Amino acid sequence: SESLAAGLEAAERGAEATKDMIAAKGRSSRLGERSLGHMDPGAASAVTVIGAMRKSLG
Repeated sequence: SESLAAGLEAAERGAEATKDMIAAKGRSSRLGERSLGHMDPGAASAVTVIGAMRKSLG
């Protein structure tokens, strides 16, 4: 559906944007500035889940 496609696109953009952020929560927060340049694992997982939903539901 169009809504899932739009949601997936937004999730992909958001996940990509986390590469420019310093992790402040979770296990990655221990890395501090070394987390820059790496995608947040939770955001990457959300993209995978939304992509699977889109594929499954059409």
